[in-house]
Amino acid sequence: FKKSARTVGDVLGKYHPHGDSACYEAWVLMAQPFSYRYPLVDGQGNWGAPDDPKSFAAMRYTESRLSKYSELL
Repeated sequence: FKKSARTVGDVLGKYHPHGDSACYEAWVLMAQPFSYRYPLVDGQGNWGAPDDPKSFAAMRYTESRLSKYSELL
């Protein structure tokens, strides 16, 4: 697992230089098991709850990696 802040920083530096909040919120949606049918990100930490999906922790507190579904894509 890598810190989510590092992943977001890499994306901002290489592909999307418009702000970290949009990148991190998209990353969180891909990690939440209740948002997508197949989660694309395997995460550790507080990724939110089904009754309050915006209650996720800051990116400095979460870690993540690509899931097996992402590797198949």
